[in-house]
Amino acid sequence: MSSRLFRPLIVLAVASFALAGCSRDDSASHKAAAQAATAQYVAVARGRIDIEGGLLKLSFARDGVVADIKVHEGDHVRKGQLLSALDTEPARLAVTSAEAEQKQAEAQAKLLESRIKAATQRAERLTAAAAAGAGDSQSADDARENAQQLQGELDNAKASAAMAAQKLAGAKYELSQRSLLAPVDGQVVQRQIQPGALASPQSGPAFVLLPDQPRIVRAELNESFVRAVTPGMQAEVADDSGSGMPNLTAHVLRIGTVFGASTLEDDPLVRANTRTVECVLSFDQPPPASVRIGQRVLVRFPPAGTDTKAAPAQ
Repeated sequence: MSSRLFRPLIVLAVASFALAGCSRDDSASHKAAAQAATAQYVAVARGRIDIEGGLLKLSFARDGVVADIKVHEGDHVRKGQLLSALDTEPARLAVTSAEAEQKQAEAQAKLLESRIKAATQRAERLTAAAAAGAGDSQSADDARENAQQLQGELDNAKASAAMAAQKLAGAKYELSQRSLLAPVDGQVVQRQIQPGALASPQSGPAFVLLPDQPRIVRAELNESFVRAVTPGMQAEVADDSGSGMPNLTAHVLRIGTVFGASTLEDDPLVRANTRTVECVLSFDQPPPASVRIGQRVLVRFPPAGTDTKAAPAQ
């Protein structure tokens, strides 16, 4: 081989060895940096913003046609406020009928009470007359029997009045089931019905309500970190969705006792093979309004004694 050809080969070989050495050095430095960053925390977990109990999905308790809608998405409602109502005409007719039956039974009972009073007085007079020899005992016996018979009719009338009262209460309850009320204070985040539509308990929620409750974090703690995290432990909550949320501080409320598959892992293969425990955290201070339910976050648990300070809210 000529010296002209051999000289470039030597240069190329030297360059290749140099690049390989640089690549190994870069890989080692990146790995060391990653280990150093991980060493700052005893555990790291993915999580999402939530509230205790989650969002409320409200459905009508009975079948019917939507007659009126009182609120819209984004409205803030109070506990007991009317959200929507079904057609109430059949239920109102049932209430009216039950009220009429109750009034009739009560009127019958009052009439029998007055008749019993008169029959009892007559029986007492005839009994006294028979004892004095001024009347016959048969008439007295007939009067007493008539009073007893009326008493039996009065007992039946009172039972009918009680049944009518129960029927009326049931009719009023059924009428109330045609109205959908807010169970708690909160914000309407979804409305899924329209006037004139047929609604039923099986047709899905009519409204989705966000209760006025403090935000929490539900983190998925990998099984390898379970023993490193304890209730009361401080944590840093960082943005994991690109929303620009400032770093916040929180503390561990409780740690679950049941392992389950990850729901926040995007890779299906990793999700199927990862076992996690739910870790619930409470914010040390109310998060800014820009923090929304369902937003993904990264929860980092520094060693005990570390001063965790959140970035100022923007």
